[in-house]
Amino acid sequence: MNKDIFDLIGDILPKERIRKNEPMNVHTTFRTGGNADLFLMPENASQLSKLIKCFRDEKEDFFIIGNGSNLLVSDRGFRGVIIQITENFSGTEVKDLEIKAGAGALLSKIADTALKNSLTGFEFASGIPGTAGGAMVMNAGAYGGEMKDVVKEVEVLDREGSYLTLQNEDMDFSYRNSAVREKGYIVLNVTFSLEKGDSESISSKMKELAEKRREKQPLEYPSAGSTFKRPEGNFAGKLIMEAGLRGFTIGGARVSEKHCGFVVNAGGATSDDIYNLIKEVQQKVRENSGIMLEPEVLMIGEF
Repeated sequence: MNKDIFDLIGDILPKERIRKNEPMNVHTTFRTGGNADLFLMPENASQLSKLIKCFRDEKEDFFIIGNGSNLLVSDRGFRGVIIQITENFSGTEVKDLEIKAGAGALLSKIADTALKNSLTGFEFASGIPGTAGGAMVMNAGAYGGEMKDVVKEVEVLDREGSYLTLQNEDMDFSYRNSAVREKGYIVLNVTFSLEKGDSESISSKMKELAEKRREKQPLEYPSAGSTFKRPEGNFAGKLIMEAGLRGFTIGGARVSEKHCGFVVNAGGATSDDIYNLIKEVQQKVRENSGIMLEPEVLMIGEF
């Protein structure tokens, strides 16, 4: 990374928003990963757009993260720039039956906002540990609901740093995929369209889903949620269990005994442990069932 980049970034961001050699294990829910060469925390969309244009012109690699809840960063770190979109992009605004949320707003916060305003339809997302921006990338979903069901429009930056507004039909939502992911868009704001509901019923539904998560998911361990995409007509956890891999361990990484679809950091895991465990699970499930599981987790850096 050349010195000119640092000078250019310094003209866009205040120095306290720029970190060199930032450890990524504090920015991912797996709690693993090496250092990023450069870690930037823009304060607003204008700064973000200027950064994108700068990196485009300088041909510098960058990667956008939110809460780091679906991310595995190499132990060798990331040779490039990480841009984090979180607290300064986390506002929510309610207008009639719509909630406009910044890309950095946690889904749990949006769900609480919906509850306080007696808006129903977002309960399914109340326990998903990610941000609105990340949810757009992968069409996040749980318990029968997906983002495609509640999104009205999404404000983004393209890879040139230009502003676009995408309607639901423009997002090309599909299972754990979207136009944001396919085209490398950077989410700024999301408008959700919900329905008027009863606050007691909404609260009851959120509590019911939270209890299901506690019962069935290994929330006591660092993880990235469901590690594998659901194969058509089957379930990843079921296939992993049938392959005899419940509790299977490599280093500090383990297939959860509570839910085989989760790979967890059971203590002291490295990203290599997690990566090697994922590969081993894929191989053994394929040998047992003929089905090749596809990771849901995004992996960046050198593995």
